[in-house]
Amino acid sequence: MERAGIANLPLHTGHAPKWLFDRMVKLSGEIVKVIALEFGPDEVIHRFGDPMWFQAFSCVIGFDWHSSGTTTVTLGSLKGALAPEHGLLIAGGKGKASKKTPQEIEDIGEKFNLSTEKVELLKHNSKIAAKVDNAVLQDGYSLYHHSMLISETGNWVVVQQGLNSEKKYARRYHWLYKIKNPVEEPHSGIIADRKETEVMDLTSRISRETRKTSVDLVSDNPKKIKNMVVDIRDRKQKTLDDYTGYKVLNMPWHINWNALFEAYEIQPKNYEELISIKGIGPATVRALAYISSVIYGTEISWRDPVKYSFALGGKDGVPKPVNRVAYDKSISILQYGIEEAKLGNKEKLKMLQRLKIYVPD
Repeated sequence: MERAGIANLPLHTGHAPKWLFDRMVKLSGEIVKVIALEFGPDEVIHRFGDPMWFQAFSCVIGFDWHSSGTTTVTLGSLKGALAPEHGLLIAGGKGKASKKTPQEIEDIGEKFNLSTEKVELLKHNSKIAAKVDNAVLQDGYSLYHHSMLISETGNWVVVQQGLNSEKKYARRYHWLYKIKNPVEEPHSGIIADRKETEVMDLTSRISRETRKTSVDLVSDNPKKIKNMVVDIRDRKQKTLDDYTGYKVLNMPWHINWNALFEAYEIQPKNYEELISIKGIGPATVRALAYISSVIYGTEISWRDPVKYSFALGGKDGVPKPVNRVAYDKSISILQYGIEEAKLGNKEKLKMLQRLKIYVPD
């Protein structure tokens, strides 16, 4: 795999055969258990926040590097392999399983004896990560997988994946618990097939004033927003072509007015509170951003954040030079986990051979 920060993740339909899935449960579980035992559960949390390390981990347990299943089946197999005594557990999963995340977080909190406050914070961070990647970062990929890996200390990492149904490609998003602001450049990494040209990134610091103005808009009477939408429609100003020089996402006319009136009643203090309100989805978020830009002149970022995603950098110095110390540490930790795992010599040899493609020359 190229170490340039981008990888193709084509959608592979169907399911992993039982013999392969059972083997992946064993392989993934053994490696992670060794790493947790040697370096601590929180080291595993940090590693899973790195999309390149996650990609390598998926490959050594048997996946092709470019398969979308590197996310869904890898996390599914690991969820079945981990137990409380390992200091790590996973909530969520693919499709309907992702809806069970809040309850599973509560169950994990009981098993790890986490405080009620910490459990509620975990549930909030899980929800906000999904909301941001589905509504605030509008890149054409709809989420269909959401998993949260939680350590016994209450630290966490979210790994979720979206699908572009038209292009049949997936995009994976990583969130690490150390984020300073969940609505401003919060990702520890994003791995994707390519940089998209039509992306509205409201998580960018460039979009900061747009987020602030969006909150101000809903804090005022939503009837004014309706008038603004009508005004924009009458002027036939349906896109931001004049501002960006290329075609971008269209103005949504079907806005959830009930959600906006509810937001008005709640009076959110910040953008995080605003997007947490039920019913504030992609169309409403986009409408508020559009009005903020057209009426008040605030700036919106139209750059795909995927090119800023990777902590280890790229071989050509894009987006930044490879951090060789961090890269070597990632490889050595994964290699140690393989060598020390309770696996047959044949399995270890095959996994180490697959790992070689990630080792710098």
